Amino acid sequence: MGLRDFVDAILGKSTLPKAKSEKLFAISTASITLESNLGLKPSGSAGICFKPIGASAYESARKEIQELLEYSSKETETEFRLEKDEFNFLWAIFKDPDFEDLVANIHLVSETLEEHGFGGQLLCAIYRFDSEPEAGNSGRGKTVYWIYNFKQGTYYPFIPLSGKQRDSPFEFKLRAEMEREMPIEENVEKWYPLWGIPF
Repeated sequence: MGLRDFVDAILGKSTLPKAKSEKLFAISTASITLESNLGLKPSGSAGICFKPIGASAYESARKEIQELLEYSSKETETEFRLEKDEFNFLWAIFKDPDFEDLVANIHLVSETLEEHGFGGQLLCAIYRFDSEPEAGNSGRGKTVYWIYNFKQGTYYPFIPLSGKQRDSPFEFKLRAEMEREMPIEENVEKWYPLWGIPF
């Protein structure tokens, strides 16, 4: 199951539910626990993924989204770029060393997009965390993504491994550790793997 299945599951209804962005801020305080208890540091990168936009509407939508992002990211000086992936999903990718600014900007952008009629396009917000390499291992540590599903108003962890595998045991450990601090998606069948996250 991948990004297309994620979208199909969301788009299964004839009308999309309104995006729920109010619980986005839960990641802000949770990041302290993630770092102190689990050794996961915010990477300074996050993103918002939009469902595919038809070719005819794509350029005008992209232009409007670009203008909204430029406006809303001015205050925090958060860097951003827009990128289309192989499945035609549009990504707004943000970089900011200050995690609070990153969270605030993602929230502001999602609210602004909703106000301008793009709420139905919002699929998820994603925050990247990195762990230190294990002792005796000179390679990289794990990359952990926390994915916020706008339609459900919940988070879930996603830890991709090579060969389109995922580290399910660590994902379940994260759920157990963090469910008191974050609105975690209880139904693990909705923990959709998003392969090829571009950050």
